[in-house]
Amino acid sequence: MGADYPVLSMGDNHSSVEPAQGSPDRFADDPAFAVHEGGKLVVRPTRPIDSVADLALTYTPGVARVSSAIAGEPDLARRFTWAPRVVAVVSDGTAVLGLGDIGPAAALPVMEGKACLFSEFAGLSSVPVVLSTTDVDEIVDTVIAIAPSFGGINLEDISAPRCFEIEERLRERLAIPVMHDDQHGTAIVVLAALRNAARVVGRELGDLRVVVSGAGAAGIACTKILLEAGIGDIAVADSQGILHTGREDLTPIKRWVAENTNRVGYAGTMIGALEGADVYLGLSGGSVPESAIASMAKDCIVFSLANPIPEVDPEMAAKYAAVVATGRSGEPNQINNVLAFPGVFRGAIDAGATSITEEMKLAAATAIADVVGEDVRPDYVVPSPLDRRVAVAVAEAVAACAREQGVAH
Repeated sequence: MGADYPVLSMGDNHSSVEPAQGSPDRFADDPAFAVHEGGKLVVRPTRPIDSVADLALTYTPGVARVSSAIAGEPDLARRFTWAPRVVAVVSDGTAVLGLGDIGPAAALPVMEGKACLFSEFAGLSSVPVVLSTTDVDEIVDTVIAIAPSFGGINLEDISAPRCFEIEERLRERLAIPVMHDDQHGTAIVVLAALRNAARVVGRELGDLRVVVSGAGAAGIACTKILLEAGIGDIAVADSQGILHTGREDLTPIKRWVAENTNRVGYAGTMIGALEGADVYLGLSGGSVPESAIASMAKDCIVFSLANPIPEVDPEMAAKYAAVVATGRSGEPNQINNVLAFPGVFRGAIDAGATSITEEMKLAAATAIADVVGEDVRPDYVVPSPLDRRVAVAVAEAVAACAREQGVAH
């Protein structure tokens, strides 16, 4: 890590639309707007152009020799272009943070922020790409068409269930890493935190009974990775109650969940399922009454991840739970995707991986958990989002796993 790659930087492009002369600037007192003034990214070259010779090598005629070489040997693009080390952050703006379907233009600041995090934590360049379509075929075709410019595709803030099909189709057709971070970034960090939370309460993952509230993108992905990690007793709830095979209103992905979870065939509500449960994993919004948390098993674990308002008040949860985690900054045990996606893409790209496999995600989760190590305690089951050790550890684990699996160049 740390090579002198071309970068799309956080930077100094401050051109913007000024308020009309004499009118007050209604954004002046909000520091968030100051950070975003003029956007958060600029493109910077890695080579100076100080002479005619520099110009001739950077552009024509020198560049023609490089392009001709790549035309004859396409693999040379990995060495002589930025593409293999640049991630596209792609969104249609239909499921942005807690804001919902706000469209591509309003989603762009979020995608710029994601690009800043790639740069800051993994040294990767990334380009925000927001699309003015919500059609699955158009999104897939567009991403495939622009893919030669990139070494990885980070799908972001695309609503379910379309996000499942989009990711699956892109993974099938592209030989570069593709990951929908709202699904798998969340799942990786949740598994890492749960591994350490289980250590705090002295239990094995396989002995935990988990209730997942939410059957959207994050809920489905978390359920899958927990199953792969060895948790067999999981019940997943949507707005209509626990998913079970007797329900006739299930989408194909929810049908799969029903067939692979809820081994006792419980057909009631999420509140009922929490009675005696070891883990509550909230990924849905709404609120959970105190009586439901009080009914959980002794020394239970509560991960309440809705933002900005958790489903379970952390102070209330702490009355009953041995470990409490949220998605909020400023709280202990913040489940933040930045712990996963920079290192996952960095490791996959460094290894020349053609995909991000389930085993690579499991390796990433273990690496995050291991950063905490022997310092684990109830208020420290997952590293700080600002812990610079995390992306390095995740990248190394993911790259090693890719090589072991034979998916690396």
